[in-house]
Amino acid sequence: MTSTSTPSVPWAEAPATVAATTGTDPARGLTATQAAERLAVNGPNNLPSKPPTPAWRRFLGQFQDPLVYLLIAAIFISAIAWVLEGAHGLPVDALVILAVITLNAVLGFVQESKAADAVAALSRMTQAQSTVLRDGEKRQVPSADLVVGDLLLLSEGDQVGADARLVQAAALRVVESSLTGEAEAVTKTADAVSPDADLADRSPMVYRGTSVAQGTGRAVVTATGGDTEMGAIARMLDSVEEEPTPLSKELAQVSRTLGLIVVAIAVVTVGTLLLLAPSISSHTVIDALLLGVSLAVAAVPEGLPAILSVVLALGVQRMALHKAVVKKLTSVETLGSASVICSDKTGTLTRSEMTIQEVATLSGDTVVTGIGYAPVGDVAPDLDGDGQPDAEPLEGPHLEEVTVVLSGGAMASDAELADDAGAWSVIGDPTEGAFLVAERKLGTHGDREGRFERLGEVPFTSERKLMSVLYTDAKHDTVTIVSKGAPDVLLERCTQVRRGLEEAPLDDSARQLFEQRIDQMSGRALRTLGVASRLLTAAEAAQVTQVLAAGGEADFSYLERDLVLAGVVGIIDPPRPEAAAAVAEAHRAGIRVLMITGDHPATAGRIAADLGIAEPGARVLTGRELSVLGAEELNRAVAEVNVYARVAPEHKMRIVAALKAQGHTVAMTGDGVNDAPALRQADIGVAMGVTGTQVTKEAAEMVLADDNFATIVAAVAEGRRIFDNIRKFLRYLLSSNMGEVVTVFGGVVLAGLLGLSDHSTTGVVLPLVATQILWINLVTDSGPALAMGVDPSVEDVMGRAPRRPGDRVLDRTMWSGILMAGLVMGAATLLTLDTYLPGGIIDLPGVSVDDLTTARTAAFTTLVLAQLFNTIASRSETVSAFRHMFVNRWLWGAVLLGLVLQVAVVELPVLQAAFSTAPLDLHHWLVCLAMGSLVLWFSELRKLVRRSRRA
Repeated sequence: MTSTSTPSVPWAEAPATVAATTGTDPARGLTATQAAERLAVNGPNNLPSKPPTPAWRRFLGQFQDPLVYLLIAAIFISAIAWVLEGAHGLPVDALVILAVITLNAVLGFVQESKAADAVAALSRMTQAQSTVLRDGEKRQVPSADLVVGDLLLLSEGDQVGADARLVQAAALRVVESSLTGEAEAVTKTADAVSPDADLADRSPMVYRGTSVAQGTGRAVVTATGGDTEMGAIARMLDSVEEEPTPLSKELAQVSRTLGLIVVAIAVVTVGTLLLLAPSISSHTVIDALLLGVSLAVAAVPEGLPAILSVVLALGVQRMALHKAVVKKLTSVETLGSASVICSDKTGTLTRSEMTIQEVATLSGDTVVTGIGYAPVGDVAPDLDGDGQPDAEPLEGPHLEEVTVVLSGGAMASDAELADDAGAWSVIGDPTEGAFLVAERKLGTHGDREGRFERLGEVPFTSERKLMSVLYTDAKHDTVTIVSKGAPDVLLERCTQVRRGLEEAPLDDSARQLFEQRIDQMSGRALRTLGVASRLLTAAEAAQVTQVLAAGGEADFSYLERDLVLAGVVGIIDPPRPEAAAAVAEAHRAGIRVLMITGDHPATAGRIAADLGIAEPGARVLTGRELSVLGAEELNRAVAEVNVYARVAPEHKMRIVAALKAQGHTVAMTGDGVNDAPALRQADIGVAMGVTGTQVTKEAAEMVLADDNFATIVAAVAEGRRIFDNIRKFLRYLLSSNMGEVVTVFGGVVLAGLLGLSDHSTTGVVLPLVATQILWINLVTDSGPALAMGVDPSVEDVMGRAPRRPGDRVLDRTMWSGILMAGLVMGAATLLTLDTYLPGGIIDLPGVSVDDLTTARTAAFTTLVLAQLFNTIASRSETVSAFRHMFVNRWLWGAVLLGLVLQVAVVELPVLQAAFSTAPLDLHHWLVCLAMGSLVLWFSELRKLVRRSRRA
């Protein structure tokens, strides 16, 4: 069997050597048998990837939360207490808590599965195909079946299926933006280059994931699967550890804090009861354990995990409607915390649609308005040179010169402009397509139809930097050569210049004029191309016709002389129209935007200045410069420089790591495979759904279905709104639970003062039973908390700086408010209980003394009403509850529902039995309402004091 070793540096070896090393025939390719054998040995041409996580492990992962651990502990305590009490009936407390954490797990699992399905739908395409030569015959095979030694046949529009060494190339140009970040198609040849050549300079190589923009070629596959350049980048992802999101870290801390509080209070209280008990009996132990369970249930907001999942899921759904697919729920909040957005340029901040912006001819400058491939815009003179169109129309010789430039460039082209129901696209080289679009804007494209017939061409090569096309002109029965290429090369072949439709000598002054305009365009980061032409003499035309009629192949490059210069165009990949506004909005929100691209420094600087990312003339740091910077120098540079060009994947990772070391929360956007490691390194990676590669989408936490940078900024705003709403319902839930803890703990400690001890038959009487606390946490609390999760923004969320990584979700001020609100609610509840029990602190005349069940029901109702009032008070720490009071109809619906449910649990016999309640009369309800409202009035007083201190 022929050797199939892989050359280490195929770009530095001759094509014949590479073919021999890979064991292939450069004329016939591999045989079908050879290909099958190699596929069996080396496996399919797929990128390395981790096996998918089984569904059962993803479901169990939903339980990996400190708050859930706390609830599981409460289940075991409740179950033990139920067993010690005699295991009568069902362990209601344990079952209810189990149902809550199971529901939370299901919600999280379903939502993450839906997000994963949405990402898969964005990435799902038909299986890629490649054209190969096997057994001397052209065949279409799945790209996954390519093997080392296969002979790829490349043509315009093909996707390259594997890394390969060219053996033939005819005017071949390849778009490598997905790998290098370069927007421009690069010229490929079969000539060997230096072994030390950078990836972007390896002209005899084509790489997996790139696409052919122009020309044809043959290439021997040298690497497949994980051995390709794309595979190497995919492997880099495994070296990057994923970190928990800021919200995950904070909620874990909150859970640990709550756990310590619960354990401390329960241990102290239960221990005290056991120590003070006259004797230790089974009843005493059961009562103490029940108290511990009640305290745990009161302190832990059982519905928090489920409510958090639902609120984040609703945020994810809103973002999906705006073209942003979030793969993890907590990633939504991470975006809201972002202080830096590192963005790729091509296709993210720019349209990836080459556009002619300027035309320079002998009569003056011309501005072409409009961006992208849609032929919408004007062509107008710019006689004062300010880059803006003049009011005067383009006419006379100036119009004639511009028409020749744009029509000539469109003729010297292999591209096509396609219109699919208003969605314009270019098939072929984007730069050549730019001429077709500009010609349509001028409105002269119809003048060529039916008049010119293409005879032949002189292909573009990197050495010539020029291409020419031969046309017959049916109107004048002549043959014309039209040339397009680098202006400096073209000027050397021109002896005349077009003045209107006439020709004039291209003297030194005219040459200097064009050279000056070319320098000005290059200084504005425009790519320049010149257009020239001439009529062939009768003898030349006859010779061309004779060669073509004989069917021979001839090199017509000798005709590229004595040309008539028509003019020079300036081309750029324009920024997205909405990108500048999005960058400005990010800056207003205190978010720094960095451009990190593989493109040319001048182009990167120009686009960054246009978008407001950097000042005009600001420093652009290149990958070569980054490579020599030490850690301290890199930190200083990253703190100052906003634009990075000619960077490699490892440079992007260093930049992101330096930013994170400086305390930033980093969002990284990108579409190419070269962006994937940095996306994984960042706090949140944002991939492009349309142009992004599969590897990039898998590495990212969020995928943009519209590739729109503005969507990222909108997602930041949504993330901030979600964070604000999380603070609202945390403030509400925790203060409400604090009220329950104060009620249970205070009821035990102050039992003698409240009159509870006198009614005890077992030594301990709780102010509320465990099922009543669960009713409050799971039913009455859940609706308002969910409604707060969708509360509209009443403040300008983008008008403040990002939340710093060290800032807490629950800061000192918020904890203070939670504790004080809890004390007020607990005190109001205990005072209501005391009002209706004999022997307590309060002995109001005319107020009847009730039994323990009725008094406990009144206390239970007071606490529920207090929490409903607390719903309105918790929407802001400083803004009065009476401002923007009715903007959230869901909140008022939840309050009304909670009130109806509380009436039902008090007044309906079937629920009275389940929750140990008794019916209340009107007097009871009025007292409960008055006592419950105290938390609202206290909150208003506290906010008033805070506002007055700020003033």
